[in-house]
Amino acid sequence: MHKFYLSVIFILLAVIGFGTYKFILQGAVGNSPDNRISIKLSSSERNLLLKEMRSFLSSIQQITQSLVKDDFIKAAKAARASGRAAQKDVPGSLMSKLPLGFKKLGFDTHSRFDQLALDTADMVDKQLVLTQLSTLMQNCVSCHAAYRLDLEKQQ
Repeated sequence: MHKFYLSVIFILLAVIGFGTYKFILQGAVGNSPDNRISIKLSSSERNLLLKEMRSFLSSIQQITQSLVKDDFIKAAKAARASGRAAQKDVPGSLMSKLPLGFKKLGFDTHSRFDQLALDTADMVDKQLVLTQLSTLMQNCVSCHAAYRLDLEKQQ
């Protein structure tokens, strides 16, 4: 009887381990012709992520435009718009399809926007803001170099 319980525990741990790997670490990925990791998404999931990326670009444009005018309050507001609060609309089902590296870049990018907003409002230091913006944009470049969003095949 003791062996039976150990076997059940082992099987359950294996299932949990596989689920953790598949839904937290790996995601719904495949190969692509351009050697990037292809993330397989439904049309609505892909549209949601692309909308979020466009909002990043919009925030970056508003930040740089505000810096040209030395309007640090407006720059901070633009940065905050792409901070962690913007993540609230991402459903768990989509998160399970994203590989860990993509999630890390996304979370870090939102956090960097929040930090940029705080520092911009507090320090009024254009050079610091530009340095942080440059570092933040490296996440965008890294993500686009490593990943692509493709539609999953309909069955």
